[in-house]
Amino acid sequence: MKMANVLLEFKAAAGDSEPQSRPVLVIGQQNNLQQVNWSQIKGKLQPAVSKEVWLAALAALSPNPTDSCPLYLNHATVAALPARVSRHNSPSSAHFVSRLVRSCLPGGNNRCIVMVCERSDVFASSCAISRAFPTFSRRSASSRRTEKKKVTVEFIVVGQESSSVEPAELQCLANAADGVRLAARIVDTPCNEMNTDHFLDEIKAVGAELSITPVIIRGEELKQKGFGGIYGVGKAAEHPPALAVLSHTPAGATQTIAWVGKGIVYDTGGLSIKGKTTMPGMKRDCGGAAAILGAFKATVKQGFKDNLHAVFCLAENAVGPTATRPDDIHTLYSGKTVEINNTDAEGRLVLSDGVVYASKDLSADIILDMATLTGAQGISTGKHHAAVLTNSEAWEAACVRAGRSSGDLAHPLVYCPELHFSEFTSALADMKNSVADRENAQSSCAGLFIAAHLGFDWPGVWVHVDMAYPVHVGERATGFGVALLMALFGQASDDAMLNKVSPLSLDSGAAGDGTGRDCKRRRLV
Repeated sequence: MKMANVLLEFKAAAGDSEPQSRPVLVIGQQNNLQQVNWSQIKGKLQPAVSKEVWLAALAALSPNPTDSCPLYLNHATVAALPARVSRHNSPSSAHFVSRLVRSCLPGGNNRCIVMVCERSDVFASSCAISRAFPTFSRRSASSRRTEKKKVTVEFIVVGQESSSVEPAELQCLANAADGVRLAARIVDTPCNEMNTDHFLDEIKAVGAELSITPVIIRGEELKQKGFGGIYGVGKAAEHPPALAVLSHTPAGATQTIAWVGKGIVYDTGGLSIKGKTTMPGMKRDCGGAAAILGAFKATVKQGFKDNLHAVFCLAENAVGPTATRPDDIHTLYSGKTVEINNTDAEGRLVLSDGVVYASKDLSADIILDMATLTGAQGISTGKHHAAVLTNSEAWEAACVRAGRSSGDLAHPLVYCPELHFSEFTSALADMKNSVADRENAQSSCAGLFIAAHLGFDWPGVWVHVDMAYPVHVGERATGFGVALLMALFGQASDDAMLNKVSPLSLDSGAAGDGTGRDCKRRRLV
């Protein structure tokens, strides 16, 4: 595979080296940079950069919202993050970290990033750095390049908890970065190389690494078992649709969690076909499934105390003689019938089958589905914040907090089925698959369609994450969702760093609401 050859390493100490032989970028908030002792940084800058030049550069920085200053030609740079962020942003300024790494890191085959931050921002900062190094490339020059480029990341922790990053924490950062880059690679890969066959190969590869054999239901078997949503969307494609499941079931688990990912490897829109300007980029419609695969791999590697199932709803929404037509009526896995009035509203169909499978067959207590579901998500919450819809007020707040602690930002949508679900009224079936009024909370309605198949009175926790816009920046995938999932469910991890960034941890106050940890369904709350 002609991949971009960048090896990303996280180390407690990156070692000393002159900038000429190993270019360096030092990045952090200005007040944090000013807390760094010269003895901590001089080994990476001397003799080209003196203490006086370093201090003068720090004084010259004027971030608005960011700023950078070259320290020595194009071999050494210091960059400042915003001094403050709003309440809906991450304190780590994760998006700005990624931007500064892309724009300010000097070139070379052996480079160093020194990240200066507080301990609470280490996880988000490491994931942000990893987003700047995508692995997929088909440029001919990259295929001829044989040498492996290396970027070493060292953290200088300032503030009250200023001890060095521990080896176990470094392993967590490495696994998270690997998960982010895996998800981004899958999303960046075009459908001629990432059809449903290839995606299943990726799932099998992760399963083999974790000693887990996936359950796969595919093609006509989907139809026979009643998965009318996944089968109906993918039946016209050359490569058949599939439902795949990776399951982690440790001894002593007290609850069951299911992550359900939308894996539309390409979305033409079906017979309700997209136009020439809106179809390019639809290789990214598998972003939810890709994020869940990356997060599952990293989470299980770090140790997870509870049952965790990753459910992948894979299909290509293609055009052909057997494609679903508007006016067709399908019976989904829930047993409910759906009149198709828009074949380009396909993600909710496959996810509805996935969440019902998680409830019925996997007995999940908590179900989270993640998807590049609606173009309206960008209008609702913008290009940086995923949209969250959930039946639980506590989990709504937890998703927002997990977004801030992980850098994968999230913001709530209106959850009001009694006002919005009538948009799907059908005279012939239980519901239509697309709304009557496209100006009435489209992203909320799309999520409610999925919830309707679980049942609005379903007693478990259901969370829907629509990340249609955060899945990419420009023409590159971000691996969005991996860090969010790892942080949101961090309290069920064996890893101390994930425990700390979890919004559901006991010391965060989220558990002190009287729900009690003896309640199986809400133990993470």
